[in-house]
Amino acid sequence: MNNVVVDRIDGLPTDEIGGFQVRPGKPLPFGVSHVSNGLNFSIYTSAGTACTLVLFRRGDSNPFAELPFPRNYRIGDVFCMVVFGLDYEDLEYGYRIDGPFDSVVGHRFDFNKVLMDPYARLISGRNVWGEEPNWEQIYPYRAKVSTDDFDWEGDSPLEISPEDLVIYEAHVRAFTQSPSAEVKHPGTYAGLLDKIPYLKDLGVNAIELMPIYEFDEFENSRLHPETGERLYNFWGYSTVGFFAPKAGYAATGRFGMQVDEFKQLVKTLHKAGIEVILDVVFNHTAEGNDQGPTLSFKGLDNKTYYMLTPEGYYFNFSGTGNTLNCNNPVVRSLVLDCLRYWAAEFHIDGFRFDLASILGRDPWGAPLSNPPLLESLAFDPILSSCKLIAEAWDAGGLYQVGSFPAFGRWGEWNGKYRDCARRFLKGDAGMVGELAQRIQGSPDLYRHSGRSPATSVNFITCHDGFTLADLVSFNGKHNDANGEGNRDGGDDNHSWNCGAEGWTEDPVILSLRKRQIMNAMAILFTSRGIPMVLMGDEFGRSQHGNNNAYCLDSPVSWVDWSLLQSNRDLHQYVKALIHFRNRHPALRVNHFEEDSGLPLPSCSFHGQGAWSADWSDESRQLAWMMTAGLQPNGGGFDVVYVAANMAHFASWFETPEAPEGYRWRICFNTGDQNSPILASEPTLGSPGLLLAERSVVILSASAPA
Repeated sequence: MNNVVVDRIDGLPTDEIGGFQVRPGKPLPFGVSHVSNGLNFSIYTSAGTACTLVLFRRGDSNPFAELPFPRNYRIGDVFCMVVFGLDYEDLEYGYRIDGPFDSVVGHRFDFNKVLMDPYARLISGRNVWGEEPNWEQIYPYRAKVSTDDFDWEGDSPLEISPEDLVIYEAHVRAFTQSPSAEVKHPGTYAGLLDKIPYLKDLGVNAIELMPIYEFDEFENSRLHPETGERLYNFWGYSTVGFFAPKAGYAATGRFGMQVDEFKQLVKTLHKAGIEVILDVVFNHTAEGNDQGPTLSFKGLDNKTYYMLTPEGYYFNFSGTGNTLNCNNPVVRSLVLDCLRYWAAEFHIDGFRFDLASILGRDPWGAPLSNPPLLESLAFDPILSSCKLIAEAWDAGGLYQVGSFPAFGRWGEWNGKYRDCARRFLKGDAGMVGELAQRIQGSPDLYRHSGRSPATSVNFITCHDGFTLADLVSFNGKHNDANGEGNRDGGDDNHSWNCGAEGWTEDPVILSLRKRQIMNAMAILFTSRGIPMVLMGDEFGRSQHGNNNAYCLDSPVSWVDWSLLQSNRDLHQYVKALIHFRNRHPALRVNHFEEDSGLPLPSCSFHGQGAWSADWSDESRQLAWMMTAGLQPNGGGFDVVYVAANMAHFASWFETPEAPEGYRWRICFNTGDQNSPILASEPTLGSPGLLLAERSVVILSASAPA
């Protein structure tokens, strides 16, 4: 019997446009997709009157073809067409959309503009970081066609329980750009991959990457008015393309291989037991306000994608010129499609949402009681295992820490934890009572709504603000390098320089600063919830007092890996704390209810007297004891006791009795900087402890061998 090959009918052209064989396309999925013998192009515009597909060869300034969509190639508000015979590996594409320009109504159509596909999986134009672009380019950010040919070798998201996470926040470029990083491809996904053994040894099991969606480092780029230094959009919180990893972060970006390079990073992190959480920015785009460029959304459907005033101006709840209209059904679908894509195609474990309170506003800016987007994300079947973490505030004044619409799923960056811990560390009055709430997972914020301690992502520092070394070295910000006359950046830092502003050779001040860093880490890693540490804080990284280094691609922002050697003792201390936390389930309890099977309360508070905390405003002393059962690992109990003395004098703490048959062992003492880690864990030989001024001691109870 002869084998007969029959072409599928949907793989055959029906028309010819501009010399290309075409046929009507499928409206879904949006973007470009591979079909039999061709590529399916699909683009949404509700008010556009006509659409033209613009085709470029890779890197060419001018298109080689422009294909108008026939009227019958439009289905509802979607233009869709299959084009045959294209070399997709050498192809860049965009669209022209015709329609009215009436800014008061909200329309900004301009047929002269070539627009990027908002669903582009691959974007060129900024392929090498910092390489000066052609400013005359008619189409600066080029949508390209990607393929799914990566071998995951059986990889899948790790699904680590939230209470077991230790998050490490990092910037892809800053983490390895310094020559001191000693990696083959500095400032790239490949460079970060070389540091995975370091992260695994440190003990972290999740890395939260600052934005890696395609953005333009030259957006608002300028020269410093005094030094002439080039200032960049370094942090990347201004998205050009939501579906595309940034090419300039890839060693292979010039070859268009950034997708595979980033997937290799994720796969290797997973092999090391480290989850990947992406910092995502759905509150605004790189198109700015009415004075900003038209790159994509403005020219496709401005009125749909952005929140506009009745006069047609842009609401600015993001502080950057525009605000995405996230609770419009079309925009909501784009956000869902985007996150599903990253979860399914890149095996991403979770997402942290920048200025997430914006996502809960209606099209006129009012907070919604039941925001459709947040609910959709919470119950989406593809995202069901992804961590969802909100930065629960925005630039418009909405602050929702403790009240963010969680739908039983959302965690929060706990800004109240940060502020309280900082103030307690510097010795402010009246902080003991609030600290007691924060270290047990903030039940005052989360218990009433049925949420758990792991709702709270606890942090003392993050990318936005001082590093930990700077927090104990500067009373005020020093942002002159940003070229804004030190006017940018926050002033509510709750920092203390320990006696001298900036760098000093005074050994007493230096000793106190190191002790304060150790104290901060001790409190962070003995708090219930999810601890997050900023890159380099574990060995004293500094930004020289700059608390807003958003524009600095320089040693100010880069991690100085030489500090790993000069501050080896600090690094070893933080590493030991992380491993201590991982060994002690009492620190990772994820409920607020008491366990009736325990000999001690799950969490109790003490002061200079056992079972008797001093809650007065004058108190700078607090101790906490955490208990958990060791079932099903053979029975027994895990008990950890932490005493914190932030007074400027030594203080005696009476320790509570350990459970019957158990003895207290001393594990850490920041008051002894020569030996803050007590590797032998000596038995406590008295009913109490004398804590040095501004120090923390950590005990654990163990049964006799």
